[in-house]
Order: sequence, then structure tokens, then C-alpha cells
Amino acid sequence: MVGLARSGMAAANLLLERGARVSVSDCLQNQRIRENVHALKNKRNIISIETGRHTEDLIKDQDLVVVSPGVPLDSLPVLWARKRKIPVIGEIELAFAACYAPIIAVTGTNGKTTVTTLLGQIFRDAGRKYVVCGNIGNPFSAELARISNEHLVILEVSSFQLETIDKFKPKVAAVLNVTRDHLDRHRNLDGYVRTKCRIFANQDEEDWTVLNGRDPYKDVFAAKTKAHVLYFGKNKDLGKRIKGLNDNHLAALSLSSLFGVPQDTAIDTCRRFKGIEHRMEDVAQIRQVLFINDSKATNIDSTLWALNSIERPAILIAGGRDKGSDFSPAREKFRDKLRAVVLLGEAKEKIKEALGDSIAIKDVTTLKQAVKEAFNLAKPGDCVLLSPMCASFDMFTDYEQRGRVFKEEVHNLNY
Repeated sequence: MVGLARSGMAAANLLLERGARVSVSDCLQNQRIRENVHALKNKRNIISIETGRHTEDLIKDQDLVVVSPGVPLDSLPVLWARKRKIPVIGEIELAFAACYAPIIAVTGTNGKTTVTTLLGQIFRDAGRKYVVCGNIGNPFSAELARISNEHLVILEVSSFQLETIDKFKPKVAAVLNVTRDHLDRHRNLDGYVRTKCRIFANQDEEDWTVLNGRDPYKDVFAAKTKAHVLYFGKNKDLGKRIKGLNDNHLAALSLSSLFGVPQDTAIDTCRRFKGIEHRMEDVAQIRQVLFINDSKATNIDSTLWALNSIERPAILIAGGRDKGSDFSPAREKFRDKLRAVVLLGEAKEKIKEALGDSIAIKDVTTLKQAVKEAFNLAKPGDCVLLSPMCASFDMFTDYEQRGRVFKEEVHNLNY
């Protein structure tokens, strides 16, 4: 097992439960890794554990290498394994091999977590058995014990996870949208699109592929799948029946329809859906300034979507670890929608260069400083929006921790 964060631990535990003899390797040595190592040390069939490095000796005698999503395919453990013709798979491939329930796999640049969460609530309201898991935060491997043949598995799948599938075959595969993202890993947009196509690589004529009718890559995806294709995104009749219907709602409605959920039930759930934590989440209103947590916005298109959805003038807090993004398309939108931008993290100089002198920019080093600076810049009736456009890993464990810290700092403001 290469990688010992959340999905790595889930995969290691699944392998141990099934009687495998497991060795573990992680190049990091942070608090989370130390806690996970401690949890594994006394387990039966743990052969060896190494942290702070990867060694070829640990890889060379294995029958299988399972990699966490954060482990790139050009990393040393993967190269060592392939040199010895040792199979390399990811955590969702491992879990799929042990799962006999139908799978709805959802991928896309933006909206994956919202659609999987909403779809779960639709199935709940329809009285169906379901499990929501995957990239959403609870690994597929960790949920197998409670998944029966009567369940539907609603699986959020990232491009990183799709790199390491082999026989993974969802009953329904959805690609919500594709925009420039993770180019630091996939090298270019074409590589990113090819990776997304892997979600339906093993589907056949008995399966379904669900695509966004407005996505520019829909024809590319439709040409690659052997499954039946269902499009969402252009249903005007549905748009009249639910106020504020967006593509995430339409995707969930289309997916639920394939499993016989009454349309009225699904629409009613969409009306009552409150969204997810860290995605356009109202935190507090202080001196008539609304604070919004959109920490899950880790690319520029997600932040632009957030700005389109708010009506107030805004101060944006952005920055973090760059994923190979081009920030220049934000210049015009920022000039029209924002009073100022507060930047922090590794990418702040790149963002600052892309924005030029189109908008006032403040430079800070911590999220605490960013919250205070944004509040000072805001006027009554404005909002302060955390929508970083970047990954969190330069300063935080993940976007969830970044969002929680933002909310804490908002509540700690002296007002």
C-alpha cells in the first residue's frame, strides 16, 4: 500500500480483513501519518511500514501495489512496480473487485460532491437503500462492510482515481463537465479529458453514460462510450417546474430517473436541498457583511461560478497551491464583481501577475490575516468570499480543514 492517508488506510484495512499480507509505504511523516501508523502497527498480517521515504526493497517482492489517489503514476514506487511487472491499481479498483452492488460513478471538474450528495438525498426520500462514498471523503473501501446487493453505490470519482482503474465498471457513469484543472498532474487539457474518459472504458450496451448537454466535450465522451447516452442540461420543462434549477439538479434528476425514482419526488428533494459544507456555505453576517465559505472551489471555473451566483459586491480571499491553472480569464470578471482580492499561499504571485492592475490586491501570509483584511475592506451590504481557485496542500491538510479554519477565524473576529 503506497500512501497512508484516508483512502490508503481504508484500502490497507480492507486488504487485512481479506487475509492479505500488507506492507505500507508513505513518503510523508506528518501527524496524520503517525496516527495511522500507530493504528496499523499491532494488526495481524502487517509485514512492514516505512514513512518519510519509499524504498525499492519494499516494492520488489509484492504481488500487488495499491496506490492512494495522491500518488502520481511517475512516482518511484509505481515505476519500480512496473519495472518488475507487478500490477498497480488504485483504491476504487480494489473496492470494486469486492463489491456486487450497482455503482453510479460521478466525475467532472466541478459539482461532483454536490451531485453525489443530492443524489443520495433523492434516493433516501424515495425509500431506496444507498451508500454515498468515494472522493467525497469516505473511501469506497471503508464502506464495503455495509453495502449489500440491495444497495446503490453513489461514488464520487476524481481524475486521480481514474488513472489507476483496470476493470472498474459502473452501471451508470456521469461526467458533469470538464474545464482546465489538475494540469500539474495531467500535463495538458487533452490528458485530463482522456483520464475522464476512463470512467466508461469498461461499460457496455447494458450500461448508461450521463453527459452534460452543454459541455464542449460531450461529443468526445459520447464517441468513447459503448453505453446508452443520456444528456442533461437542456430540459426547459424541468426548468419551469423548479425555481433556480441548475446543472447539478438536472444531473441528479437524470441519474435518479434511471433507477425509477418518481420525478416529483426528485424535484421536491432538489427544492429542499441546502447544499454542502464548504461550497457556498453562509458562515455569518457581521455588521451587515456576509461571510461565505467556498473552500471547495479549487479551480478558477469553480470560483467564477461562485461569483455568478452572488448578487452582493464582494471581497475575495484566494490562493493556495497552483494546479497548473491559467488565472488570466478571471481578470474581467473580478473587475466587474469584486471590490478587492486578498491573496495568500504559494500561488499568490502568479495570481497577482495574472490580474495585473485590474483590481486592488492585498497580500497576506495567513488565513487569519486574510479574514481580518477582507473584513476591513468590506462595506455594509458586501460579502467576504473564500473561494481559493487553488488546492489547499501548501497550508492545510485538505479543503475541509481550510474551510473550518476560515469559519473559526470569522467567528473569532472582534466586532
